[in-house]
Amino acid sequence: MGHDKLRKFAENETFACLLQPAADTVLDRNAGPGLHIKDHPIKGHWNGNMFPADQPIVLELGCGKGDYTIALAERHPEMNFIGVDIKGARLWKGAKYATEKGLRNVAFLRTRIEFITAFFGPDEISEIWLTFSDPQLRGSENKRLSSPLFLERYRQFLRPGGLVHLKTDSRFLHEYTRAVIAANGLHTEICDNDIYHSGRLSGEVTDIQTFYENMFLEMGLPITYLRFTLDHDGPLVSPADFDADFWREAEGPRRSFSHQPSPKQ
Repeated sequence: MGHDKLRKFAENETFACLLQPAADTVLDRNAGPGLHIKDHPIKGHWNGNMFPADQPIVLELGCGKGDYTIALAERHPEMNFIGVDIKGARLWKGAKYATEKGLRNVAFLRTRIEFITAFFGPDEISEIWLTFSDPQLRGSENKRLSSPLFLERYRQFLRPGGLVHLKTDSRFLHEYTRAVIAANGLHTEICDNDIYHSGRLSGEVTDIQTFYENMFLEMGLPITYLRFTLDHDGPLVSPADFDADFWREAEGPRRSFSHQPSPKQ
């Protein structure tokens, strides 16, 4: 491990806005085979324990260095924002910025998103952002952050009428998510296949751009956006008519570029 990464890990321990729970605090290893989650003490208590102001909470899942989380928090001081990622060296940048700027409505959580239900209680979250998530082109459907498996997890803590935002350069993930929405009769508020050319959207959807997003735009790749709710009775199901092979082929070679490690900054 490089000295710079070790330095960041050490500094992470000093950031009050960064929660880094050990796996044993959320995994019940005595419950037999499979993934057995137990509640972390912060669950249901982010307002008060982490945030001084009792305000609606917004999550960004897979936040990387926290650029989007920070930008949203600076735009909306009337809301609290939590960026979630497993990479401590990435979270260091957002946590350091929030600390130095005294942003009291920003927090970061270092954990696997598979463990997310351990940290948030019923109706605790108002909105979820999925920004440039890995589409898992060749991986399991259950690893996609907009799969029924993950949406079921989000339903456990997203308030009624709470929003899910998906912003992505992956047409595969965009179309897959549309198919999940249709299969479960979820309500779509906005669906845009090319946000920078349609002229339909403004605000943080187009004004806030991540490092990779700028690269995709320079390459001429369209950025898509979905906004939908999870209000639904009964279990969520996978779409039976999603043509994964077609959309995988349509994706082309761009995936090999899109999710390379971020350059040093």
